[in-house]
Amino acid sequence: MKKQIIRWGMIGCGAVTEKKSGPAFQRVPGSELAMVMRRTPELAADYAKRHGVPRWTADANELISDPGVDAVYIATPPGSHAELALRVAAAGKPAYIEKPLARSAAESEQIIAAYNVARQPLFVAYYRRALPYFREAKSLLESGVIGKVSEVKIHFRSNSCGNVEAGKLPWRLRAEAAGGGIFMDLACHTLDILDFLLGPLESVSGTATRRPDAPYAVEDHVEMRFRIGAAQGAGSWDFCSSAREDEILIRGERGNLKLATFNSPLLVLETEHGIQKIERPHPAHIQEPLITTIVAELLGRGTCPSTGDSALRTDRVMDAVLADFYGGRSDEFWKRCL
Repeated sequence: MKKQIIRWGMIGCGAVTEKKSGPAFQRVPGSELAMVMRRTPELAADYAKRHGVPRWTADANELISDPGVDAVYIATPPGSHAELALRVAAAGKPAYIEKPLARSAAESEQIIAAYNVARQPLFVAYYRRALPYFREAKSLLESGVIGKVSEVKIHFRSNSCGNVEAGKLPWRLRAEAAGGGIFMDLACHTLDILDFLLGPLESVSGTATRRPDAPYAVEDHVEMRFRIGAAQGAGSWDFCSSAREDEILIRGERGNLKLATFNSPLLVLETEHGIQKIERPHPAHIQEPLITTIVAELLGRGTCPSTGDSALRTDRVMDAVLADFYGGRSDEFWKRCL
């Protein structure tokens, strides 16, 4: 794309865009947020006014086809990603899509195929790949400071599924909208960052369950096993826990590295020389570093580390773990959860 500035159109003006992403499009050099879309006109107008966006619409097709929009950011729940992404591809425009790329690997493959045909770049909002915190972790691992990696353990506990009522479920607990439960929304970040740090996850297996009295039809507890390079891995996610835990432990032959997917600014390096705590705070607008790489790639000045292809690997991992729970993931499995 031979341009001096990328004019973005944004579909969806939800909470994720208020601070994490929306303002970043205005801050990154060579980028501007030119138009936003939300189905409720007054909310679209309000968002545009508060964020200094010159134009708004309640019609996604109007935004996609607008000649003043060079690239489209799809910030809606995953249930609408495939439909919207295919429209953007047909319009011959690049897309930046919120994670996960779609509800399943099958839908993601459709999106990627459309962008290959359109010969347009496709990016996915696994923004941790560009954060200083995770880039420092990658640098430490590549330096060999903990030696050859032998084991990876993931532990996550939260009460994300607590205090919800039937008939008032958030979209993250509706398979039609999310592709599954909270695992799809949160664990995808952890699985993607392991792919970034150590390489693709292989030999994936797992089980998913739901507490008997749950008012929803999606999973709320997941156990998985995998291999990553020569290392063995295991993960556990409990979204109905009163405890809070968020840790990735990477063991090596000469030490360990501890990190967290969410919130913590500290990396903990344990070697024969002792324990070192390394602080790498996240930026105010957490997607800004990744959006910077996207704009650079669109302007021919760099590359983005999070693409459709890398996101598809994570979709396939999640499908492998959740397939038995949903009775398969290659069809419209969400209809079995209604």
